[in-house]
Amino acid sequence: MKEKELRRSLAVLPIGTVMKLANLTARQIRYYEEQELIRPERNAGNRRMFSLNDVDRLLEIKDYLADGINMAGIKEIYAMQKQKAQQKEADLARPLTDTDVRRILHDEFLNIGGFKAKDGPEYPSH
Repeated sequence: MKEKELRRSLAVLPIGTVMKLANLTARQIRYYEEQELIRPERNAGNRRMFSLNDVDRLLEIKDYLADGINMAGIKEIYAMQKQKAQQKEADLARPLTDTDVRRILHDEFLNIGGFKAKDGPEYPSH
């Protein structure tokens, strides 16, 4: 994990600070937690501690609600994002097959030659 992302994921902000940053009430923040849209950490005293990523997520939720998207829609958006991230991670972990290598080389040769792979040949303009 990069240093910047590591710092953004540190849960160091109490709910009072998050309320001011996101312009939300404590009740709204707890509701979004109940809906499993955010997952703040708990400190030794069992108090919620938020990261900058949590604040970003809360602001994003506010934007979705302002755009007229309901809770079910927001949950679906985040579920799709999570699924895409998991698929991307799985694709990166999967080794390339001979077919994959041939397809990549084929596409690269077409690009180098000035042709488009999917639309048929396009001759470069001189």
